[in-house]
Amino acid sequence: MNKEFLHELLDTPSVSGHEEEIQRKAIKYTAAFCDKQEVDATGNVLHRINPDAPYQVLMMGHIDEIGFLVTHIDESGMIKVMSNGGLRLPLYVGARVQILHEGTKVPGVVSVVKELVGNKEIKASDLTIDIGAESKEEALKFATPGDPVCADTLVQDLAGERFTSRAMDNRTGAFVVMEALRRAKELGASIGVTAATTVGEETSMRGAAWAAASHPWDLAIAVDVTYVSDCPGTNPADTGDVKLGGGPVLCTATIVNKQANRLFVQTAEEKDIKIQWEVASGYTGTDADRAHISSKGIPVALVSIPLRYMHSSVEVADYRDIENAIELLSAFMLKVGSGVEWSGLSVLKA
Repeated sequence: MNKEFLHELLDTPSVSGHEEEIQRKAIKYTAAFCDKQEVDATGNVLHRINPDAPYQVLMMGHIDEIGFLVTHIDESGMIKVMSNGGLRLPLYVGARVQILHEGTKVPGVVSVVKELVGNKEIKASDLTIDIGAESKEEALKFATPGDPVCADTLVQDLAGERFTSRAMDNRTGAFVVMEALRRAKELGASIGVTAATTVGEETSMRGAAWAAASHPWDLAIAVDVTYVSDCPGTNPADTGDVKLGGGPVLCTATIVNKQANRLFVQTAEEKDIKIQWEVASGYTGTDADRAHISSKGIPVALVSIPLRYMHSSVEVADYRDIENAIELLSAFMLKVGSGVEWSGLSVLKA
């Protein structure tokens, strides 16, 4: 597992709708082992091996992150914003942020306003970013309406195999699909495997819709993060008992293919990889949802990375879960093929 590349991805801002810089880094990284790279008009990158094989599997890891968009700059040079994704707004009061303006990262802080501290009902429009400008004229040199904004934090290792960063949702999933693609090629996978670093999941899931419709896939696998039950304020009764370091997480949901899950379990047993389970009653809230109903319909599975403090600037994950997800997915590509009957039903003949 290339931790250096993972850290580079985590430290690269890619607010939903503004993923170009990080996609260029993904293209550069996978060029060394891909047979083909494709870029579509919405900003997805499809990193492919064996693109002409008759059997094709799509892995998707969205590469965008939550953030804000600049909406207004007042006469004093203070900056107002709107939400761009599922933000936990109270966490941003007093936080350091960065504005991405014309390829430059502009540092700023969210003003500490007494009425906002501890207020759970605040709106994004209540927040004000201070970049130190003394006037609107000066501020406009560093920010303009529409510029993306995100937390200004970098990846940092914690005790043991744990580490923290913003945007692990879903930079870790994008990293996993690229690394699993590389490993599958090393292992000699004969099927076609594509790792799509998709855009826009946090705001519209448009990337998954485009990627799923781009080719006649036999199976699509979303790789994302999921909630854990091993930190304060969580309850395993909500969606399942999931812990950091406990292994990648499979999902049982109405849209997730049961046969695919069985094949993942077999693969995990053969490779001695621990797996965990989460439960969803319908949609999963991931790229799998859009892929499943795209075009003529695609069987889908979901593999997730356990994550603490999701949608914050201090998300925490475990390197071992990421490595095991890579191993599970790459080994799965050597087992899956045209012999799998995804419906689990025998064909009835008159």
